[in-house]
Amino acid sequence: MLSKEIRSHFPILNQEINGYPLVYLDSGATSQKPVQVIEAIKKYYEFENSNVHRGVHTLGNRATESYEGAREKVRKFINARSTQEVIFTRGTTTSLNTVAQSYGRANVKEGDEIVITHMEHHSNIIPWQQLAKETGATLKYIDLEEDGTLSLDQVRSTITDKTKIVSIVYVSNVLGTMNPIKEITQIAHEHGAIMVVDGAQAAPHLKLDVQNLDCDFLAFSGHKMCGPTGIGVLYGKKELLEVMEPIEFGGEMIDFVGLYESTWKELPWKFEGGTPIIAGAIGLAAAIDFLEEIGLDEIEKHEHELAALAMEKMSTIEGLSIYGPVDPSKRAGIVTFNLNDVHPHDVATVLDMNGIAVRAGHHCAQPLMKWLQCTATARASFYLYNTEEDIDRLVAGLRTAKEYFNDVF
Repeated sequence: MLSKEIRSHFPILNQEINGYPLVYLDSGATSQKPVQVIEAIKKYYEFENSNVHRGVHTLGNRATESYEGAREKVRKFINARSTQEVIFTRGTTTSLNTVAQSYGRANVKEGDEIVITHMEHHSNIIPWQQLAKETGATLKYIDLEEDGTLSLDQVRSTITDKTKIVSIVYVSNVLGTMNPIKEITQIAHEHGAIMVVDGAQAAPHLKLDVQNLDCDFLAFSGHKMCGPTGIGVLYGKKELLEVMEPIEFGGEMIDFVGLYESTWKELPWKFEGGTPIIAGAIGLAAAIDFLEEIGLDEIEKHEHELAALAMEKMSTIEGLSIYGPVDPSKRAGIVTFNLNDVHPHDVATVLDMNGIAVRAGHHCAQPLMKWLQCTATARASFYLYNTEEDIDRLVAGLRTAKEYFNDVF
């Protein structure tokens, strides 16, 4: 496993919650930020604060160099061919909506199909629902296997020559399932469809290579990968982005504005209307540096080991149900569970009383909750700063919760 010294880079972890040392197990919602990221953002505001692409003064040049330097870091991080394929957005949600509204409206018509799965986050469901309503297309779902994984046979039977868009999460934010994106992309392309990947839970934990995956679009957020909130990325193949129309208009994204007609800048700036998220991009670049110094392969291995250990120890608690793949190699560092008939909000409250932060609710995945036949679950999501001791604290907290509610009921 990774060295415990990594925790020292995260100031927020050095505190007590309700009299107990903090155990943070909600990185699937948002990760904590290392001091390197905090300092990078602080440095920008203290020494470089200016708008980009506009001024010719020194501060403007510094800010532009840092902002565009962040784009190059993202390009290398995902192995895109060009920085023209890297668009900064507010996050995964904005990125997915951009694809649906720009590419989708121009290329999907009545009778076409859009294919997704039951395990998608709402951000990868609602944009396609709306597009289907607007165009008369059919929204189809790939059925899940009993363990919450995808079968390529089901993928092949669902995608047809009528399919225009396939949009699937790389790693489920509830089940932890790691989907075979490269193989699904190949099937989509065989039918002439484009492949959109929700990479929100993958980018923080896996080494991404968009050229190897051959996906057409990839969306992810900075705040789940040690970066700041409010910054995300949309990767798109250049040949697709070039023919797409922007969906947000105003400053920064224009080339020429007349009284009745306007033209747009070249990629990627035509999709970045208004003052961009400069500090966010700089913070994201610092986060990428931090993650790459540790190594994405090492982070992935660490999380697999933590998830396997957590499942092993949690399985000893009678009445506790764990959802998702049984094989730890098929899941990322996410363990979602319920304890007897106790509502997960109550379980999470007892854990919080013991300084342990987990997520409880439907996790923005209500269709998946229906598939699981429950209204809500609790979720422990691990990251590079978590340890074996954190798992022991979680298991002890769950035993405390079980005893408490057994006494109450």
